Amino acid sequence: MPPSTETRPYTATPEGVRLAVRLTPRASRTGLDGLVEGADGRVWLQMRVAAPPVEGAANTALIAALADTLHLRRSDIRIVSGDTARQKILALGGDPSLLAARLDAWIAGAATRR
Repeated sequence: MPPSTETRPYTATPEGVRLAVRLTPRASRTGLDGLVEGADGRVWLQMRVAAPPVEGAANTALIAALADTLHLRRSDIRIVSGDTARQKILALGGDPSLLAARLDAWIAGAATRR
């Protein structure tokens, strides 16, 4: 069952979707940890990457992981805000309904593995 609109870490745009990610660098593995709610009530996709937060390595690893998982080109993903912060907003280019379905399936799969 897909998450409700209020618990989704993304919003559809005419160009694709905007994805809210909370990133943990220097982790033991790269992957999805699920969803986390911020102090302001906003829902974030909790990701971790093995790369360190040095010279953009963690951002590059995040983009690579998302591209592989969501079957996108790396050039279809860009960081809109939070380039040097843990909380980032990413723009994913493509068909919004297709991207939303892929994100919902990925999030649901992560929830069942926990």
